[in-house]
Amino acid sequence: MTDSTVTARTETLTTANADRYRSTVTATVDRLARRLAAVDRPTTDTTAHELRARVAGIDLDAEPIGIDRALAELDDLFVREAVWFHDPGYLAHLNCPVALPAVAAEAVLAAVNPSVDTWDQSRIGTEMERHVVGWLAGRIGFAAGDGIFTSGGSQSNLQALLLAREAATTAGTATATAGAVPRPTVFATAETHFSIAKSARLLGLDTVVDVPTDAVGRMRPAALAEAVAAARAAGRTPVAVVATAGTTDRGVIDPLEAIADVCDLEGVWLHVDAAYGCGLLVSPTRRHLLNGIERARSVTADLHKSFFQPVSSSALLVGDPADLRRTAWYADYLNPEDAAEPNQVDKSLQTTRRFDALKLWATLRASGADAIGRSFDAVVDLAAATHALVQEHPDLVLVAPTQLSTVLFRWQPAGVTDDEADALVAPIRAALLAEGRVLIAKTVIDGRPCNKLTLLNPETTIDQLRASLDHVVATAARVRATTTAPEGATR
Repeated sequence: MTDSTVTARTETLTTANADRYRSTVTATVDRLARRLAAVDRPTTDTTAHELRARVAGIDLDAEPIGIDRALAELDDLFVREAVWFHDPGYLAHLNCPVALPAVAAEAVLAAVNPSVDTWDQSRIGTEMERHVVGWLAGRIGFAAGDGIFTSGGSQSNLQALLLAREAATTAGTATATAGAVPRPTVFATAETHFSIAKSARLLGLDTVVDVPTDAVGRMRPAALAEAVAAARAAGRTPVAVVATAGTTDRGVIDPLEAIADVCDLEGVWLHVDAAYGCGLLVSPTRRHLLNGIERARSVTADLHKSFFQPVSSSALLVGDPADLRRTAWYADYLNPEDAAEPNQVDKSLQTTRRFDALKLWATLRASGADAIGRSFDAVVDLAAATHALVQEHPDLVLVAPTQLSTVLFRWQPAGVTDDEADALVAPIRAALLAEGRVLIAKTVIDGRPCNKLTLLNPETTIDQLRASLDHVVATAARVRATTTAPEGATR
């Protein structure tokens, strides 16, 4: 075979090319740092049509262009058009700026590429994750709890309902099925994250009962007790109650103590979805808002929300380690049942799994839990101050209160009807997104659409929020004028 017929292979990271690794990653980080330093808005105003055209214009079967050019192209194609969650104009969803030690830990993960499904693939990584899980369980109040890192809150919730379903069967083993009990039923509210209803459907659970809420969107314990009793009378089997510690829209916390009382009385699994509110676990001032969470059977914590970790970083925690063993599965080639070492695939829905706990480990060691808690407190304080700004603004209406860091509002100056204000919610958001300077979200509260801010940047100031709201108001007025301009008028 001549040199001209040799086929190139992918250049992998090896001991032989450590210098190449250093120069490649250094050049990439340098480009990123330059981009980061120049960011002055959360995203660009490039149209969706142009973005699609740029992507479609790349022929992935074309002749390769080499590592350096490929990474430079990636910078120009993706990074230049990225959405920057650290920018104070990003006010839309539950996306947070990320802790610097965690970003550095991501670089370690990418290069070492461990999988923490079995001990022999990660060794000390397994021990570190178990230590972090134990720390998280302790913060919840689980005296001897356990858990597993997952890809996100949706997976954590899915696994929690799976465990609850298995606990409700007479066998309580991995071979039990939803059909082992009559009409297995989950209880939640209309404010509960959609992943609960989706997970129930995937697991073959009969229904999700919407428990009535109070005026601010929190589950009513008395209504829960009535719903469970009614379900039993109708021949259903209560499998789980899902309480939320930080609803996605309203940012409120269900009354955990009273809900736990009902669950204890009825013998029903209590799962607390604290994907959003888990930052309160380390809050120096607001930890009491989670009183009662220690009485849950399982808890979801999304660390890539209120612990300022890069995606992905979520965990499912349980008070009783035996609960995780309900769905254990063993394979001779991977995790035989008689294995002496701790194989975490025993308690995970995933096999190959990232060592995401390393990022939180680095953050805790670098700055400590109190610093994370103070950062979360800062965004909750900022939301309270922003509520005051909205209430004082003549053109804005505050739609609902919050206990965390969301702001629900509607642009509705004097003379703008309810129907007109409702109709403008989506166009206002779309106009802001097209411009790229201030990004907000939209949702529906009590049957009416409204706009939403989700504040998760502890560095954002109230002055920056005031400027962002002024820009939203100006944009809304422009959208309305354009929308209602008479036919043939200049636009």
